[in-house]
Amino acid sequence: MKNRNTTLLVIGGGPAGYVAAIRAGQLGVPTVLVEEDRLGGTCLNVGCIPSKALIHAADEFASVHGCTGESPLGIRVPSASIDFAQTQRWKDGIVGKLTTGVGALLRKAGVQVVKGHATLVDGKTVDVAVQDEPLRIQCEHLVLATGSEPVELPNLRWGGPVIGSTEALALATIPKHLVVVGAGYIGLELGMAYRKLGAEVAVVEATSRILPAYDEELGKPVLASLKRLGVTLHLDCTAEGLTEHGNGLRIRSSQADEYVLPADHILVAAGRRPRTEGFNLESLALDMNGRAVKVDTQCRTSMRNVWAIGDLTGEPMLAHRGMAQGEMVAEIIAGAKRRFEPVAIPAVCFTDPELVVAGASPAEAAASGQETIVAHFPFMANGRALSMEASEGFVRVVARKDNHQILGWQAVGKGVSELSAAFCHSLEMGARLEDVAGIIHAHPTLGEAVQETALRALGHALHI
Repeated sequence: MKNRNTTLLVIGGGPAGYVAAIRAGQLGVPTVLVEEDRLGGTCLNVGCIPSKALIHAADEFASVHGCTGESPLGIRVPSASIDFAQTQRWKDGIVGKLTTGVGALLRKAGVQVVKGHATLVDGKTVDVAVQDEPLRIQCEHLVLATGSEPVELPNLRWGGPVIGSTEALALATIPKHLVVVGAGYIGLELGMAYRKLGAEVAVVEATSRILPAYDEELGKPVLASLKRLGVTLHLDCTAEGLTEHGNGLRIRSSQADEYVLPADHILVAAGRRPRTEGFNLESLALDMNGRAVKVDTQCRTSMRNVWAIGDLTGEPMLAHRGMAQGEMVAEIIAGAKRRFEPVAIPAVCFTDPELVVAGASPAEAAASGQETIVAHFPFMANGRALSMEASEGFVRVVARKDNHQILGWQAVGKGVSELSAAFCHSLEMGARLEDVAGIIHAHPTLGEAVQETALRALGHALHI
């Protein structure tokens, strides 16, 4: 067995792990990164990036298809078709460019990348199964960044027609019938995309509404869009299992009625959980928070010089959270004084329309005992939204009633994911309603709705 020593060893090459390694390398910390599969992790390879590429392709196809009839824009095309194999090649090309770029950035930072399966020996020793011969790496600091994995349902095991998001993003053909189990953001993003591409889509959700993790008001424009697209919703229903021949899904309603939905593929989107198995994590006997590794505000675990970042540490399982944690841990190891205490971590749902939240919702602010002002500004009163045929949705602000400090932002509408930066800037800087209302916003942009929302909260919106 070969032996290698390093100051920092990172297990996992996803957004959290590769950012930690790059930043450590930039700061002169000798760093080794171990990744079993492909650099970039779930996000770059089979998650955030390919799903957004597929969503974009579906949106473009839907736009062209919409011009085969009576378009209000006056655009006419005789017919619309899609070469789905080319779509997949284009999507894979984007993924390839980004993952190749991650490798280049790691090399530039002086990080040694080892491809192989890591097994923990103790808090300072890791064995890696590589192609030629086993490698033992000893380190001063160990960063665990193993990410997360999709939740498998007991009565819908992976295989055959039952797929997860990874397989859904790599389908060779557009399915005739797609059933999605779970009306959270993953299920709805992919379900809406495949509906726009031509599939018949049904969504099965155990709760009484879509997007149960978000407040109901934000989900209403998405619900209206699902109905317009012709996506069939089966709310208050549970997935019971495959039919005898595997060509359908048996579901049961809250009234105990059982019926079958035809399905070429059944996409199970029932959430994700920290990846804690398969690399001997239990040998470290770390303190846990349910299935997640418990960490403090510096991402330290209960074992000295063993750190955990990203999805392994639990919710919110977001790539940008993991990146921020990775950067912080690298700087602490290099000697800086840092803590992970963000005021807000934005979350975006790339449905149609998009949905973004940052900070406290009205209900969360009320639960904390705060007296608040809540105001909305609809996109139907925004010139840019109207010119984009995107008048659905709104921006909402939550602020303290006594001093007008902003506590939270929410928005639903076309392209609102791009407003997340402005939302977080105001929250992190402790801005008041007057601060946002007094900033000159470019016209015509969707960002004007942010200013108008603050103005409306103060009682003097200009365009409504």
